[in-house]
Amino acid sequence: MKTALRGASVVITGGGSGLGRRMALEAARRGAVVTIWDLALDSAEAVRDEIVAQGGSARAVRVNVADREQVAEAARGTGPVDVVINNAGIVTGASLLEASDAQIERTFAVNTLALYWVTRAFLGGMTERGRGTVVTIASAAGLVGVAKQTDYSASKFAAVGFTESLRNELRTQGSPIRTLIVCPYYIDTGMFEGVETRFPRLLPILKEAEVARRIVDGIESGREQLIMPWLARVMPATRALPVRAFDRTMDFFGINHTMDHFTGRAGVRKES
Repeated sequence: MKTALRGASVVITGGGSGLGRRMALEAARRGAVVTIWDLALDSAEAVRDEIVAQGGSARAVRVNVADREQVAEAARGTGPVDVVINNAGIVTGASLLEASDAQIERTFAVNTLALYWVTRAFLGGMTERGRGTVVTIASAAGLVGVAKQTDYSASKFAAVGFTESLRNELRTQGSPIRTLIVCPYYIDTGMFEGVETRFPRLLPILKEAEVARRIVDGIESGREQLIMPWLARVMPATRALPVRAFDRTMDFFGINHTMDHFTGRAGVRKES
């Protein structure tokens, strides 16, 4: 089932910067009415103004997606939604003993629990209208564990499991609501500033604009899964190997050293 974005209502969490901003611009370019949710209202308003300046339609709303009451209130003020994109995310980039309790809790609050609050806020309305798409921006780190990402990777594994379970739940209910899970490798948004890749031709740092275009293409075409680049699709299959062989494979591709020089956006680990 395809989803035409022209005239559709689209909500994007974390839409004030990075990949969220790019998706907002791309969806608006295709005729969607975009609502940008972000913790930083000034960032959301800047993206809204970009869209309006280009002849599109957009709203900006300050929402802390980790706060279920704020999410519910913002959803009531948004009205019927055709596509919700769970994009807001946060990364600490610290080892297990270096990460603070608050950082770990915040990672799961934003990257995992927020999926429940946001999706539940809109899924009922989608079900009543008999149409809708729920998009979850996870990560290739939700397919294989990565050193210095014990909180981030686990939260993204949960995002993958959430979407897979939701897809099957809706399917067995005979619901027309669609889901799309997106698992990209590192993207040049600045969120993972400082990460390095050993084989840039095989595992490139992805371009923000291209990833956004492919996601929006996937929404319109009714795609259910998008993993980038192609090698990231293969990596989970190596779990069939013995554990040590699997670990050596990850090490060979440099995956467990990608975070060695991580600094994050402007040296600050923050929501995208």
